[in-house]
Amino acid sequence: MILPCIDLMDGKVVQLVQGRDKVLEGGTLDEMLERFAGFSEIQVIDLDAALGRGNNDALVEYLARRAAIRAGGGVRTPARARRLAERGARKIIIGTAAFTTAGVDHERLARMRDAAGRDRLLVALDSLEGRVVVKGWRESTAFTAEEVIAALEPYCSGFLCTCVDREGMLAGTDLAWFRRLRAATDLEMTAAGGITTLDEVRALLAMRIGVALGMALYRGRLDPAALLELERSCPPG
Repeated sequence: MILPCIDLMDGKVVQLVQGRDKVLEGGTLDEMLERFAGFSEIQVIDLDAALGRGNNDALVEYLARRAAIRAGGGVRTPARARRLAERGARKIIIGTAAFTTAGVDHERLARMRDAAGRDRLLVALDSLEGRVVVKGWRESTAFTAEEVIAALEPYCSGFLCTCVDREGMLAGTDLAWFRRLRAATDLEMTAAGGITTLDEVRALLAMRIGVALGMALYRGRLDPAALLELERSCPPG
């Protein structure tokens, strides 16, 4: 599956480099929905909620009413996970709430799973300099994605794996890292971070890894029509 990304900050559609520096703003929500209408799902991330400085709940819910979305950013309580499920999000992405300083937060994840359903939950494994990062990618943990992925499987139906080192830089992604993660789990996996070319998209799909695309779409490096054609030509994994 290929997913275009809508990242929200201060009520606007934005794109950041490594989750820090805003480099562009997109169109209105309706313009984005029209642009991405051919894709089966859209990934929506509330950056303000991820950073703990407010939220864009109304915008996320607006998108959920009009498109098939998977929603993330600041989903740290069972109540919020349940609300997103009730508002129509097909998948709910859990990041910071999945971890403690020592590793996996089994107790909280169990509550999240009970609130929204395991089949709806995805865990975000965001990696910077080899370590999982949390709280809007501002804090680094002491463990790697490879070290915790198996322990997360009972709580979710898949993973969103972001190579933060390459995020938004249009310089290519780390295919070797995604290959290692793919070997570590049979659950659904989506790759993000630096994916820039059709060859990279093709390579990830061949590994049975979905692709979430942001900057390359917004900068015109990847064409939606070409991506949809590629997706149609690839057998389901």
